Amino acid sequence: MRWRSRRRSTNIEDRRGRSVGRAGRRSTKVGGGFIVVALLAFLFLGEDAGSLISMLGGAQQTQRQPAPPSPPAGGQSDELADFVSVVLATTEDVWGQAFSAAGQRYRPPRLVLFSDAVQSACGFSSSATGPFYCPGDNQVYLDLSFLGDLRRFGASGDFAFAYVIAHEVGHHIQSLLGTERQVRSMQRQYGGTQAKALSVRMELQADCYAGVWANRANADGTLLEEGDIEEGLNAAASIGDDRLQKMAGRRVQPEAFTHGSSAQRVAWFKRGYQTGDPNACDTFGSRD
Repeated sequence: MRWRSRRRSTNIEDRRGRSVGRAGRRSTKVGGGFIVVALLAFLFLGEDAGSLISMLGGAQQTQRQPAPPSPPAGGQSDELADFVSVVLATTEDVWGQAFSAAGQRYRPPRLVLFSDAVQSACGFSSSATGPFYCPGDNQVYLDLSFLGDLRRFGASGDFAFAYVIAHEVGHHIQSLLGTERQVRSMQRQYGGTQAKALSVRMELQADCYAGVWANRANADGTLLEEGDIEEGLNAAASIGDDRLQKMAGRRVQPEAFTHGSSAQRVAWFKRGYQTGDPNACDTFGSRD
């Protein structure tokens, strides 16, 4: 990705190095558990909302720039934090334009950098949870050490990390559109297997929204480089539930999926990227 000369987001809060105490859980986090230490992470899913659904398209690629370095122990990497700030800024531009085209104002999420553990409106979370979005405070939470975990799962490159950030912002889109609220209501109503299936559909839609972001952010062909999309697809495949279950030495159990299989995650990210259209992200009305 050619990211160094781009705008930085001001919606970043750096809590790295702060101690944090536990508090009561008040809301449910979304998207946590990219890491498979937590094969049972919390996930989301959502329906398309008519107000956002009619925009976006186009993409290109070129020369590569080295990926940002892995963060040192403790997650203190100013360069990686700088990279995250640029990626967040591109999501603000893409979704700001999309909401504006639909006659609405986009309220971007705040991204909180933390190390080891963090307290949010969704309760106490450790780094093992992985990146997550909390609808209770409309914030994305990220420990930069996650990049090392991502690489251990076989996903490398700067765009792989950008995809993860865009996925979490996708959950913010679902929250703004009311999808998250509708899904939670349906999960309480149905429970069990259907509730898990809704979670998977929510996660796949966030993957699709990440693809829409990639398409739109590179509309002028100046952001992505050759191989970036492959990095994103590889990341999606690396953290599919079936692959994670196999890595954990377990048999594949679709009924226990939380984010979707590798094939599903790749297919939905690709669909969002190829179309650039949020309307194409109706994971709820699809059997894929």
